[in-house]
Amino acid sequence: MDTFFISTPIFYVNAKPHLGHAYTTIVADTVSRFHRLMGRETYFLTGTDEHGDKIAQAAELNAQTPQQYVDAISALFKTMGPQLGAEPNRFIRTTDKDHVATVQAVLQKVFDSGDIYFGEYGGHYCYGCERFYTEKELEDGKCPQHGKKPEYIAEKNYFFKMAKYQDRLAEHIRSNPDFIRPDSYRNEVLSLLESGALEDLCISRPKSRLEWGIELPFDSNYVCYVWFDALINYITALKWPGGAKFKKFWPGANHLIAKDILKPHAIFWPTMLMAAGIEPYQHLNVHGYWLVKDTKMSKSLGNVVEPMDMIGKYGVNAFRYFLMREMSFGQDSSFSEEALVGRLNADLANDLGNLFSRTLSMTHKYFGGKIPCPDELEEIEDAEIKKRGQNAMAAYQEHFEHFRFARGLESLWELVRGLNKYIDTTKPWTLFKEGDTKRLSTVIYIMLENMRKIAVHLWPVMPGSAVEMLRQLGIEFEPEKVNLQKELDAWGLLDSGGLVAETSNLFPRVEPLAVEAPSEEKAPKAKQDKAPKKKPAVDAQGNESGVVVAEFEDFQKIDLRVGTVVSVEKHPDAVRLLLVRVDMGEAEPRQVVAGLAEFFEPDDLMGRQVVIVANLQPRKLRKQISEGMILAVKTDQGMELLTASGTVKNGSKVS
Repeated sequence: MDTFFISTPIFYVNAKPHLGHAYTTIVADTVSRFHRLMGRETYFLTGTDEHGDKIAQAAELNAQTPQQYVDAISALFKTMGPQLGAEPNRFIRTTDKDHVATVQAVLQKVFDSGDIYFGEYGGHYCYGCERFYTEKELEDGKCPQHGKKPEYIAEKNYFFKMAKYQDRLAEHIRSNPDFIRPDSYRNEVLSLLESGALEDLCISRPKSRLEWGIELPFDSNYVCYVWFDALINYITALKWPGGAKFKKFWPGANHLIAKDILKPHAIFWPTMLMAAGIEPYQHLNVHGYWLVKDTKMSKSLGNVVEPMDMIGKYGVNAFRYFLMREMSFGQDSSFSEEALVGRLNADLANDLGNLFSRTLSMTHKYFGGKIPCPDELEEIEDAEIKKRGQNAMAAYQEHFEHFRFARGLESLWELVRGLNKYIDTTKPWTLFKEGDTKRLSTVIYIMLENMRKIAVHLWPVMPGSAVEMLRQLGIEFEPEKVNLQKELDAWGLLDSGGLVAETSNLFPRVEPLAVEAPSEEKAPKAKQDKAPKKKPAVDAQGNESGVVVAEFEDFQKIDLRVGTVVSVEKHPDAVRLLLVRVDMGEAEPRQVVAGLAEFFEPDDLMGRQVVIVANLQPRKLRKQISEGMILAVKTDQGMELLTASGTVKNGSKVS
């Protein structure tokens, strides 16, 4: 299929945007961008739902008319998109004139076919849900969503013959296994349909009780039920029935919702479409809740996460990456700022940032910043890393097609980590030292070309960062010229001779959040007492060894971290000192002035991983700033560097 349509639910304007709204919008924008890069024409729809009891009540509480109230809150949702880096094709409002006309046209069509009738009904009405509940649906006599006892209302209304389409809908779901995904939600809907619990749907509210809504075209004394109104927005935007957009995009229609509105989208909407003579949408994609400490976000609990606060603190691209990587689509996920910081440091600073920083630095050191011309990929490690890249990108594309974003990003990160390991295996610094320019050119080109492929695949998730990564590789990004499917087999699209940036600081390391220490008043009494004087250590015979025993708290103050040496120069004013620049997974490599010149030549240290005391106060040594201390062991033969037993991520803490 060469077209793709994605919609968020239209957000209800009874409150300002929160993390759940932000996540849904980011997912929709991501999949829209992904399908663009897969060669499909896309249409991305979002907007606001502005009718119903709750809106009328909220407006009254704010001393506003309903229109004034919805105008103000809808504006917050409309500005949210650009703040999240989202680019919808349309922001629709249910108060838009074309939507009102479409709703009335659908109502009239279904009424004329005999699927809407007038009757009297008494039921348990929840104002929070704006719907009637049957006795069977209540939990201990309360609304299952809000935990409150509904009000019993008996009144005359119009009803949609929804039960008439129960068997047809169940058969459609069984015949199209991915109609609702993930499977758990499909099974939930089938279970409800097969239980025989489906009833006809009350689709009106008398104006004597509620005026804020779309008037029924066949009875001016009633307005339309908010759900029957809201769902129709998806075809309003495509100019149903005869619009070119409807004919082009509806066959590839994908709806994106949170699990709390599963029933209206999985049952109300497809039966409404059937009654109106419209083919059902292609897929309903259902995600879980974002929790805080395993609890659903709630104003009353004070645990609502403000997405714009997170963006202001960490940047929109990092925030988008975290949400897409952290939640397994369809399941609930817990949000914490600590988890966000941990993910940014591990994935972006240590893995991806380190990859770009190392490779760009070596390209400048060995080739003056110009992309080298590669030789044939003849070595085993070259074939392996190229194959790993193809596998990673194929898996990423397959997972994103099926809304498995976390798994898709993990597949791509297998390539990121593989490239960092490829550097350690091929040792470009050794090739340079040995003068093997031919082999060195191939190694560096393989790194840069794979980095280009990674950046292109990351554009749907982190558009701003991806564009900047490509700029650092000397490429002006043009989405319309990219096709991810062709990237699987394409090689050598990065032109030799182009200039790359000298360094990359896109993903600086974020300091872990400080944990507030207990106050003096709350601290145990023993902690308030004066610390005992430190005593010298004693040997097995009870003799003093001359070593002062350190308290554990003293040791905790030392921050030891592992980094990779990216450049070494001799100190201009001291023969025993070297100026060593170490990549610590931060925005810029650190300079350490080290007394190692009599034991190591500069080239001996290039590419080596070292352990650094990272939290020393910076100081000047012979007019050069030193930002740490490299740890080494003096031996009879000279000096050995302290390091990890294997390659670890730059910035890894020694513990």
